[in-house]
Amino acid sequence: MKTITTYADFWPYYLREHAQPSTRAWHYVGTAAALIVLIAVIVTGNWVFLPLAFVSGYFFAWMSHGLIEKNKPATFTYPLWSLYSDFKMLFCFLTGRMNGELAKAGVSSAHRAE
Repeated sequence: MKTITTYADFWPYYLREHAQPSTRAWHYVGTAAALIVLIAVIVTGNWVFLPLAFVSGYFFAWMSHGLIEKNKPATFTYPLWSLYSDFKMLFCFLTGRMNGELAKAGVSSAHRAE
């Protein structure tokens, strides 16, 4: 695969790497869990639990790549764009825009059940 140099090119690639609805669902769980932990850390000021935000976020995502998609997580090659895209994907799901984004990225309609 050639190196991706712009986020505009990365986003469709990221969506194609998350083609299975169950992969995206596990990412939503992980991203939401990470947000909850992060908010709890900020509210309580107990920063010792901050690593739990990363563990909870990435555990579900990486497991879904290994068990469902059978591909390498984009985080390993594009960590910042991937982190941003986890939140963008959750936002698109929550606002009902995910199917349109998946269609633009060329993900088959069979995998757009959201």
